[in-house]
Amino acid sequence: MQNSIVINSKIKKFNKKITVCGDKSLSIRWILFSSLAEGVSKAKNLLVSEDVLATLKAINKLGIHYSLNNSNCKIYGKGISGYQYKKNIIINAKNSGTLGRLILGLLVNSKNKIRLIGDKSLSKRDFKRISDPLSKFGSKFKLSKNKYLPLTISGSSNLKPIKYSENKGSAQCKSAIIFAGMRTQGTTFIKAKKSRNHTEILCKHLKLPIDIKRKKNFDLIKIKKVNKIKSLNYDIPSDISSSAFFIVLTVLAKDSILTIKNVNINPTRVGIITILKKMGIKIIFKNKRIYKGEKNADLVIRSPKKIKPINCPVKLNSGAIDEFLVIFLVAAKANGISKFKKLSELNQKESPRLKWGEKILNKIGIKTITTKDSIKIYGNPRLNINKKITINNFLKDHRVFMTSVIAALSFGGKWKIHDKDSINTSFPNFLKIVKDLKN
Repeated sequence: MQNSIVINSKIKKFNKKITVCGDKSLSIRWILFSSLAEGVSKAKNLLVSEDVLATLKAINKLGIHYSLNNSNCKIYGKGISGYQYKKNIIINAKNSGTLGRLILGLLVNSKNKIRLIGDKSLSKRDFKRISDPLSKFGSKFKLSKNKYLPLTISGSSNLKPIKYSENKGSAQCKSAIIFAGMRTQGTTFIKAKKSRNHTEILCKHLKLPIDIKRKKNFDLIKIKKVNKIKSLNYDIPSDISSSAFFIVLTVLAKDSILTIKNVNINPTRVGIITILKKMGIKIIFKNKRIYKGEKNADLVIRSPKKIKPINCPVKLNSGAIDEFLVIFLVAAKANGISKFKKLSELNQKESPRLKWGEKILNKIGIKTITTKDSIKIYGNPRLNINKKITINNFLKDHRVFMTSVIAALSFGGKWKIHDKDSINTSFPNFLKIVKDLKN
């Protein structure tokens, strides 16, 4: 089967309702928490993607059984100390930075050495940002070139609580430290720059001994040893990061309206909504509700008559870090110059995304000025493409693929986009929804 897609025409106007897949961050965290719980945990609408399947295989390697039927999943937990595994096991995180980094926090007391590997893309990402704080607890790490996968972790039975300042705004790093703190006698203190807080919300819902004080630019988190986690039944809402592609497609289409059902609108995840509203886009939350501590709603998006440029506030970066590639497409059609700063975290993702953002914009004829952590985009409201464009060699980064599809549907031209199987890591039915919107 050909592993590329060809798009030769723009999308026509539409007025539709869609449901996107389950939230990836919540799916992975549900699996990890349930692997530590006592008894059977059940999930509905679990995202069945390669990243999530890798997480299920990882806990299975640690002696935890599961069953999966479509998007319904059961995990048979054995308690906080229930992991049982052979010597020298290998856990393959594949493309998942969330799995690769968070699971290390659960392995800080492992009796045997465990080897963590990943695919070509994950093996180029920085794991020293996780091994440094986790080694302070007492576990030992051996990394490739002192920074990368493959790595080996040797746990300690005498873990010490730590005080740590997390200043990158990395939810993965913060979550790994929280998981490690749960296994430690005493209290672990974290001063964390604002980032996604799904882990903290689940800790609160499960009534674990965690205390959070929210300051303006950071959170103060205290976590004590956890002796028991109750089973967790979860109906997982739709993913805002997956929704983002169709939000932007609607913004860039003509005279279109889209409703996306039951989307997680956690305030640490809706940076794209805030940014687009500042650019003059109408997005409404309907049927707002709170489920197990998380905010969910239906999103209604309307195509705007014009798009305003933005000087994007840096404080919105962490809440939109996975969505900037498609946000750049909106800036490409804005009436003026948009500026985005302090985006070095973009290059810690599956590919150097800031560079890919620049590359896609330049291919569609948009002038940019970039530095190692900023981009200035010269928008063109009349942007219309009549040439051939090929997108390839992007380390199979699913967001580069999907952003390219949205650009092709929005701006025209004749596109050939390679590695369509890259979407299997996070959004396997992405192209099916695209097809439904086109029909």
